[in-house]
Amino acid sequence: MGCSSSLPDRDPKQLGRANLENSGGGHDAKNLRVKLVLLGDSGVGKSCIVLRFVRGQFDPTSKVTVGASFLSQTIALQDSTTVKFEIWDTAGQERYASLAPLYYRGAAVAVVVYDITSPESFNKAQYWVKELQKHGSSDIVMALVGNKADLNEQRKVPVQDGIDYAEKNGMFFIETSAKTADNINELFECHAISDVVSVLGHSLPCYQKTSP
Repeated sequence: MGCSSSLPDRDPKQLGRANLENSGGGHDAKNLRVKLVLLGDSGVGKSCIVLRFVRGQFDPTSKVTVGASFLSQTIALQDSTTVKFEIWDTAGQERYASLAPLYYRGAAVAVVVYDITSPESFNKAQYWVKELQKHGSSDIVMALVGNKADLNEQRKVPVQDGIDYAEKNGMFFIETSAKTADNINELFECHAISDVVSVLGHSLPCYQKTSP
């Protein structure tokens, strides 16, 4: 499942500078910093996604996140732009839900994760989308991510359900596997391109739009 989007067109001049900072001295040297937050139920694999992207590792015995953890990773795009992701991985347990706004406030990108084998986690993902729509930045870029795609034989959330919900809410949609690394880089690269397009008005061929 590739990265698709039903995002509305946005004027790059209106994208919040507090969310995505262009620290370059001009169009010859573009260095962007993107605050990204991961949200989702406990056990869906948020930390595994981050560790796979940042360190290229998968730890099936990773401990449950307490509060939030922070990691960063920089990627280079085809036009010499670099994007540094400042990644906040939030805890999924209910007792930490009240802390989430501290981490997604001012974020340029929110990645909402569910487990394709767990309908309950898909329902919780929808809760987080609603919270972001109420309290997040108006120009935040959101992705709906169905993780654990390697467990397709145990799937309980149809791919089409994820696609339909994402399109309805103007989100990217992608299915990933932190275990096999499937679509992990694609997830973050699609967001990077989207934000570069919004801020710099570039037309770069990394992402596509789907009809609403």
